[in-house]
Amino acid sequence: MAVDREVLVAALDQYLDLGAVVDDSLNGLQVEGAASIERIAVAVDAAEATITGAIEAGCQLLLVHHGLFWSSPVRLVGPMATRMRACFRSDLSVYAAHLPLDRHSEVGNNVVLAGKLGGTVDAPFGEYGGASLGVLASLDVPVDVGAVAGRLVALGCEDPLIWSFGPEAISRVAVVSGAACFLMEDAAAAGADCFVTGEPRHSQYHLAREIGIHCVFGGHYITETVGVRALGEWVAERYDVEIVWIDHPTGI
Repeated sequence: MAVDREVLVAALDQYLDLGAVVDDSLNGLQVEGAASIERIAVAVDAAEATITGAIEAGCQLLLVHHGLFWSSPVRLVGPMATRMRACFRSDLSVYAAHLPLDRHSEVGNNVVLAGKLGGTVDAPFGEYGGASLGVLASLDVPVDVGAVAGRLVALGCEDPLIWSFGPEAISRVAVVSGAACFLMEDAAAAGADCFVTGEPRHSQYHLAREIGIHCVFGGHYITETVGVRALGEWVAERYDVEIVWIDHPTGI
């Protein structure tokens, strides 16, 4: 089966509600390739390695969380020129969804990650770019901070970093994937016992201790694999196209 590129792009734009949040990412179709799409690669990052992986897998579109183009103009020289030449030579489209994918209510990084941690989403929290970014989730059975970290290990995080400053029993978690340490105070104010995000920030360590909240850092990459994969599944179910997962961890 195949889907027309413009039909797919329009459906993604609408489903992800790209205009609902202010974002530095140039979300949506970033590179226009083949008009007909039978196979889609999904990855966290658009880079030479994932572009090459998509091409080698015979894909016509690469669907990513971190795209090629952001708010500042870029010169098509060096590594960026290499990426673009590869896309154009193979007729590969690139579609990016950054904050709209983080915050999506069905396939978003934060909603999906909260579910994989054993939580049921109660409410959004943490305003950024004019919209709520994170989610608050209740755990069916309270657990300790080690158990929360263990669930991140099951997702592929080899060694989660833990700042253990909260209560012994965690019943409510706040989840924001990627680099979201700046929302830690919002998480505590919303009643979370534990804040789960991707990467730490040195300046936030003492704040976490002082406000009495656990923080578990699962890695920027790992915490942002879940949304793009869920979005790929949504596309596959809707259009009966083949999805190929391109895994290229950064270690961060």
